[in-house]
Amino acid sequence: MTDFILEWIARGGYFGIVALMALENIFPPIPSEVIMGLGGMAVARGRMQLGWLLLAGTIGSVIGNYVWYALGRKFGYQGLKPFVDRWGRWLTVDWQDVEAITRFFHDRGGWVIFVFRFMPSFRTIISLPAGMAHMPRWRFLVATTAGTTIWNIILAGAGILLDQNFEQLDRYIGPLAIATMVAVLAYYVYRVVTWKPREE
Repeated sequence: MTDFILEWIARGGYFGIVALMALENIFPPIPSEVIMGLGGMAVARGRMQLGWLLLAGTIGSVIGNYVWYALGRKFGYQGLKPFVDRWGRWLTVDWQDVEAITRFFHDRGGWVIFVFRFMPSFRTIISLPAGMAHMPRWRFLVATTAGTTIWNIILAGAGILLDQNFEQLDRYIGPLAIATMVAVLAYYVYRVVTWKPREE
């Protein structure tokens, strides 16, 4: 896994960072912690510039998050119901889940977009109810850009600091990323198999 990401970074440079970060937010096969962390190591070795790395990472993150926002905005709150009713098992959600997260979004206001950019489990999916609630695009983009920029600074900075321990770190990053993906997949399969719709 580490070699794969390093190859993308070496071949694609900043465009590779944009593509990986966009994919990470649309369908997360590779954690942003790994992408930006290795990008930070590339900065420490003089192969990348920190400013361009942060710009590429933030652009990719905003693109990926905007895909979910646009889907939510297109289908709207009620427009999503037939989709959830039909594909709820594979999404492992039912309509009550959608209602709950939408209520939460409305109750907490736009600041939740910014805060959730620092939460690995929710920073992407929160874009969907933002779109369904028709949050103004400019507000969504400002909050998303601000949150992801700060998050990427933290990750890239960690990569720079840890570069001197790369040999030791490399032993764990690949297996950890693979183990994370396997765990997520296993949990998803478990959710699909055991999922039952709640009564209306």
